[in-house]
Amino acid sequence: MSENGKLVIVPTPIGNLGDMTLRSLEALRAADAVCAEDTRVTGKLLAHFEIRKPLERLDEAMISAKAAAVMERVAAGEVVAYCSDAGMPGVSDPGLRLVAAAREAGVAVEVLPGASAASCAYVASGTVCPRFYFGGFFPRKGVEQRAVLEQLRGLDAALVFYESPNRLVTALEAVAEALPLRQVAVCRELTKLHEEVARGAAAELAERFAARAAQPGGIRGEIALVIDAPNAAEGEAAAESAAASAQVRAADLATEGLRTKEIARRLAAEFGIPRNDAYEIAMRVQGEK
Repeated sequence: MSENGKLVIVPTPIGNLGDMTLRSLEALRAADAVCAEDTRVTGKLLAHFEIRKPLERLDEAMISAKAAAVMERVAAGEVVAYCSDAGMPGVSDPGLRLVAAAREAGVAVEVLPGASAASCAYVASGTVCPRFYFGGFFPRKGVEQRAVLEQLRGLDAALVFYESPNRLVTALEAVAEALPLRQVAVCRELTKLHEEVARGAAAELAERFAARAAQPGGIRGEIALVIDAPNAAEGEAAAESAAASAQVRAADLATEGLRTKEIARRLAAEFGIPRNDAYEIAMRVQGEK
């Protein structure tokens, strides 16, 4: 046992064992114990690299009950390594809560850099936007999917989500409905033998993967979905839609007897269009009366 205990967050490969870093291997060899999201998965990893350490299960359901006890061990001088099933612990997995527990307990935490499907997919997608938003797993329900996409519509960043192969087609259909002018990349089985990056309009990809889902074997593997940032075509379409809606609203306000300046003020506030454009719409409606 070390005199200076600490919690070490150890990233593991997302598919290719060649991506295991030297620092991660050193950390696992030096640890007093290894806690894992799934001991079967991490056990195979340790066996591959001939590392023999006490292995303890610490999944999401157990962290609330056992985190305090683990921190007590660390405070007493134990070095505890934590691994999730794959990739960077804490990125859409319970490792985040373990780090929070360590910070709250005031014990030392060391986070090692390593593989992450989110960042790998962002780069592999081919987007040119220098920013990305990671949303974890894409919502399962249609109402929640639409709400999330609507909320993120105006964000000037690529959107990255994890998705199950069983729900990929419905996810793409939701994107096609909410953001029809965006390019999308389906990044499947990254770093593995059958790695695939399919890029195109969401509707096109939905048809392609729906056809594959109907074939024997269907769609398999870990998937990251990358949706491009807003583009010029989308901005133009939004402006045209806002102008058309403003035209209808202006006609309604004119029938209520409002003056041109007041109509323009309301249009600008309600539809976010420039004041000059709002005034032109108001003038046009008043002239048609």
